[in-house]
Amino acid sequence: MSDFTEVRVDPSNSRQLDAWDGDQGALWADRAERFDDGVARYHHRLLDVAAVEPTSRVLDIGCGTGKTTRDAARRGGSALGVDLSSRMIDLARRQAEREHVSNVSFEQADAQVHPFPEAGFDLAVSRHGSMFFGDPVAAFANITRALRPGGRLVLLTWQPMARNEFVTAFRTALAAGRDLPAPPPDAPGPFSLSDPERVRRLLASAGLVDIRLDGLSEPMYFGRDVADAFAFVSRQHGGSVQDLDADTRARALAGLRSSLAAHETDEGVWYDSAAWLIEARRP
Repeated sequence: MSDFTEVRVDPSNSRQLDAWDGDQGALWADRAERFDDGVARYHHRLLDVAAVEPTSRVLDIGCGTGKTTRDAARRGGSALGVDLSSRMIDLARRQAEREHVSNVSFEQADAQVHPFPEAGFDLAVSRHGSMFFGDPVAAFANITRALRPGGRLVLLTWQPMARNEFVTAFRTALAAGRDLPAPPPDAPGPFSLSDPERVRRLLASAGLVDIRLDGLSEPMYFGRDVADAFAFVSRQHGGSVQDLDADTRARALAGLRSSLAAHETDEGVWYDSAAWLIEARRP
């Protein structure tokens, strides 16, 4: 894990730093290709709506291992990806070198407080990386400041949990009969930008206009077969069963395996999902 003092992080994001520059970020770096494959059917739709132009200066928020950043750079003039995870940033840099994408750069940074150049970008994008801010009002204000007048923000976020089968199915299986409370809808996490009215309020408070949300629904890929998907999902969600007694943990993992088997097709294991494609503009 990186030393906390090495990257400027707002105190409201300290837990996110611990997670993403710790075990969670390590998992995403280790399984980068699988995470990218999982949301591949959303990826090009995000980039198409972003409409990167040959001279565009692009900021990728919560870039992870940098696939969106690199693909945006291929379409534009330059791209900067920022993320809290040093492991993922390191991998993103190495991958850009391997792919010979030279007009891209990466920085470990908290986009909520990072001193981006005023009006330094034509476009800010985020593929499922904008839902984790401790203070989203401050974060979107900082990102808006970094956009030139007329610059655009394009986000991909999850719709509510009930519309995302992969989440509800995994929670149900791994609960093993326990009553698991749903995460607060306004807390940092995958569903913090799932309520359209909250999204509109947050972006409007940052000074953005022409706010639009389009609903998307695509299947998500989790593995080539049940064993492959089980190895991936059980590691990703292992924290939810690690404190259970041996019998309950075994029952939970058996439930997960059964769910995966019910979603196996000739093309692998797939679950339904639903996301918002969000657009806004700095006036």
